[in-house]
Amino acid sequence: MPSTHRAARTGPDACPTALQVHAAADGGLARVRIPGGLLSASQARVLARAARDLGDGHLDLTSRGNLQLRALPPGAETELADRLAEAGLLPSLTHERARNVVASPLSGLDGHGGADVRPLVDALDAALCAAPALAGLSGRFLFALDDGRGDVAALGADLCLLASAPDEFTLLLGGLDVGLRAHADAVTLMVAAAGAFLDERAAQGSAGWRLSEIDQGVVRVAARLGAVSAPVAPALDPPAPPVGVIAHPAAGVALAVIVPLGRISATQLDLLADAALAGAGELRFTPWRAIVVPGLPDATLLPGLAAAGLGVDADSPWYGITACAGRPGCAKSHADVRADATAVTLGPMPAARDAVPVHWVGCDRACGHPAGPHVRVLATPGGYQVGGVTVDVDLDRLAAAVAAARTSFASQETGA
Repeated sequence: MPSTHRAARTGPDACPTALQVHAAADGGLARVRIPGGLLSASQARVLARAARDLGDGHLDLTSRGNLQLRALPPGAETELADRLAEAGLLPSLTHERARNVVASPLSGLDGHGGADVRPLVDALDAALCAAPALAGLSGRFLFALDDGRGDVAALGADLCLLASAPDEFTLLLGGLDVGLRAHADAVTLMVAAAGAFLDERAAQGSAGWRLSEIDQGVVRVAARLGAVSAPVAPALDPPAPPVGVIAHPAAGVALAVIVPLGRISATQLDLLADAALAGAGELRFTPWRAIVVPGLPDATLLPGLAAAGLGVDADSPWYGITACAGRPGCAKSHADVRADATAVTLGPMPAARDAVPVHWVGCDRACGHPAGPHVRVLATPGGYQVGGVTVDVDLDRLAAAVAAARTSFASQETGA
């Protein structure tokens, strides 16, 4: 098996948390972990109010279904932490960075998947916080709970439980099946695997943050867990990210809406909290910068969500379009990528459900990029680089270059 070992990190883990704020160009940046993307309507209101009172009135959705507040003034993290703790969003002061859990957002809503993974989210979060050693996990280490449809299993998590039956899960290490199966002990196995990673990292004297950053991480961690099978990639056919109306006789109607460029206003979040109260009382944030409102009696709220600026169907021009923060929030960015992405996306660039995703970034760090194939639009000092060609910031030429890159990329993927 080829090694997937990547160079180990040399610096300390600086991933922002709700307690350790990152100093950005526009002020403090705090990242609020939302395991499984599950948020109650009341918790959503707390975050919307915090964005208004302490930040710039907006929140950013991350590629792991978490939320970020920006433009925090010095010292605001103390007030933020108090509000989060009161709302049940800060269960541990020591493990906040390690609580990176994604879960299939439609689990239990549409009749697909092999198991409902929602009960595992809280159980895994509690088990992580209860294991003192796991506070040593980096903010990049990722857990995934996939109900069998293959959506979050395709995101490159370090550890993933993939449902193969209502009461059976396959443990994936770095996306590979090592022959380990779990039943009622699924969360216990995940915690043991995370501990085995830390033990192997220590044995190697490594500073790696992720499984792929320690030597033969998958093989050696699997051996520590007693696995004897050779690692193999599971056959996955991930579905398209959900958008629009999802109906099921037993679960009612769910509405999945796109948050343009992953940036939601406090007013929009309050509107979604109102919508949630008409259903199951919760919101589900997806790793694709969308939000699912489950348990509604019908889809009558959809026009109001569209009027608020959210994408509500597969024909939305925002489908598959993401971006980093860019200027003015990030000092490293070469452009206001959100403004340019908006001008191009709402202009002549075509959008379709099966189009190749596009991610706009202000520098070569490519923050927030999608896990799968995508076209990268990279800002440079001389313009944007698209498909290996630098294009000056003329919106018509830039739109044409992005559209051409998507078409070329799609042709390569299909062999056309």
